[in-house]
Amino acid sequence: MPTTADLMSMWNASGLKEKLIFTFGMLILFRFGIHLPVYGVNNTVFANLAAQNNLLGFLDLFTGGALGKVSIFALGIGPYITSSIIIQLMAVIIPSLEKLQKEEGEAGRRKLSQYTRLFTVVLAIFQAVIFMSYMVTLPNSIMPGVNHTMFYISSVVTMTAGSVLVMWMSELITEKGIGNGGSLIIFVGIISGIPLYMSRTFLMVQQESSLMFGFILLMLIFFITMIFIVIMQEAVRKVIIVNPKRQVGNKVYGGVNTYIPFKLNPGGVMPIIFAIAILLFPSTVLGIFTSPAIHLSGTAETVIMFLNKIFNPSGVVYYIIYFLMIVALTFFYASIMPNMQPKEIADNLKKYGSSIPGVKPGKPTAEALDKILTKTTFIGAIALGFIALVPAFASYATKITTFQGIGATSLIIMVGVALDLINQIRTHLLARNYESFLKE
Repeated sequence: MPTTADLMSMWNASGLKEKLIFTFGMLILFRFGIHLPVYGVNNTVFANLAAQNNLLGFLDLFTGGALGKVSIFALGIGPYITSSIIIQLMAVIIPSLEKLQKEEGEAGRRKLSQYTRLFTVVLAIFQAVIFMSYMVTLPNSIMPGVNHTMFYISSVVTMTAGSVLVMWMSELITEKGIGNGGSLIIFVGIISGIPLYMSRTFLMVQQESSLMFGFILLMLIFFITMIFIVIMQEAVRKVIIVNPKRQVGNKVYGGVNTYIPFKLNPGGVMPIIFAIAILLFPSTVLGIFTSPAIHLSGTAETVIMFLNKIFNPSGVVYYIIYFLMIVALTFFYASIMPNMQPKEIADNLKKYGSSIPGVKPGKPTAEALDKILTKTTFIGAIALGFIALVPAFASYATKITTFQGIGATSLIIMVGVALDLINQIRTHLLARNYESFLKE
């Protein structure tokens, strides 16, 4: 059992303290920027609208409250995540991008990162234009005496710059801090919105005491869901590997069986974050068509109403699409992970003389690994999809709708990101410990 002195020396020797301080500093800077409103906007108008509209409330919580405040960070990390998804998908389809990703090493990955950043700017401009086009149609949304044209242009520029700044902070956290920067920014944003959602829930229960049993049941379902999330995040499928014996002089090395751990949920919370980002994009685009300034009729109105119904976070169709996207994105994320490539793993095993018991080296090993990975990923994807849906439908069943839409998603993201952060801290400490041991 390590003493307090041992923990303190490990903390100081590992360099973990600096990484954690840097991460917290970036997150504090992000939270500070959320409270800086765009110049000339009357943000109380939009804040009231976001509190009443399910879709806007969904978007607002995902940005950590920045959207409701119409702050410089109103677009949040969304454009960067959407850009990352699109570039990764294109890397699978376009041979030149695939070559950059798989064959050109670090230089190729840097080029892909640059493409992602440039496309983030394009998406941020597009989303800012749509958002401000909707904003200027709201009565009293602009402060008196502010020129509407200049307000529109300056707001689009400011919000685009804010999105780029959030992207930069995210990359800095990933590079110099602890954890995935994008996931942590979303995590902090969700955490900041939980008190508001809880206060709304308590107010609802106080006004209607018959909902108390439903509230207790919902909290119990959330707690059980958290347990399953932890199990999902930590569960692995171990593939036994037989290593050959090697004699060096009078000593014999190797011959000890090891295993390759394949995670049941290889993507962690990323498939869920990706699914939300993709579903939020059409919702943002459709927002401009539902503004009071645009009057639709006939077929156009019918189509827009139909699409709004599909992409409404409180609708059943939305959850079906959400489930299917989580399953598909889990497979996609597993297919691009370097440590889950059957052919490469089989080649490495053959190179070092290792093998899977009862399976021939080379192509048979790759085929066997592919079957194992397909089954494991399928189980993980279906389980992750159902876990994401259970608390959401429990909200309807218990009639506690204050957690509607984002409740289940936020729960999975919070637990998943927290577990990932803890695992990264643990890995960092172990790596530093081994380094110091080797130096001695």
